[in-house]
Amino acid sequence: MPSANGAPTLKPALTYADLVDLALPAELVTRAEIRRATRLKPEQAPDVPAGKARLYVEAVTTALLVGPDLGESIRFLADVPLDAKGRVPKLTRTQVLVLARTVAGRPGELQLVAGDAMLPWSADTETRLRSVLTALLAPDAPARVLSLREALHVPGNLAGEGETQLFFATEGERPIALSILRRPGEPTRWGVSFSEIVDQAATPPAHDTLAWYRLACSLPQSLSERANISATANDRRIATEDYALVLADLGPCTRNRPGAH
Repeated sequence: MPSANGAPTLKPALTYADLVDLALPAELVTRAEIRRATRLKPEQAPDVPAGKARLYVEAVTTALLVGPDLGESIRFLADVPLDAKGRVPKLTRTQVLVLARTVAGRPGELQLVAGDAMLPWSADTETRLRSVLTALLAPDAPARVLSLREALHVPGNLAGEGETQLFFATEGERPIALSILRRPGEPTRWGVSFSEIVDQAATPPAHDTLAWYRLACSLPQSLSERANISATANDRRIATEDYALVLADLGPCTRNRPGAH
């Protein structure tokens, strides 16, 4: 069913992780109005997913969210879902959000970062996307987690007291560490630090933030024996339990884009 501005609605709605996945490789993000959309012949788009059509889209930019100014006119290929009758929805004069890369030597020509990276415009989607772009462009933006390097639990002086620290290998070797604290008679609490110092006062990242995405969408689903360098079997068991607590608190990295993992 078309949205309020006539563009096809994506169902289910894009999640925060979906938007970050699309924004990360984008060189340019713009709002545009479609002036013409021409369907490619099957032989011109043999790899188009079932239930979709590949279109050659000609549009004019109405707002540049991020990236170089290419002028008013832009052109690109996009895959769009067919309607219930197997037809291409009417897109002329509709507003869309485009996440793309520029094409060297071809002014105004873009390559979408994914076949579905032309999004139906809505005020809510643009606001959410702007928030993602702001977070990604921040000087202190959390780095991408490459692997869990070490996990270490150290018991305290009292029974039931202790701290587990998790250290990660990241893109650009920027620090990310987690601290999980156990105190007798208190709930276990944890936090994340994006500095060289593991701060015991750190807190978990809020859901649907870039810090949350870096953890929830990158951490392995279990703590490997190799990474768990705690001294005793009991300490290693506690470190494993603390890691599971972190994963449970983060929750799933939900993605609704077809083919997303």
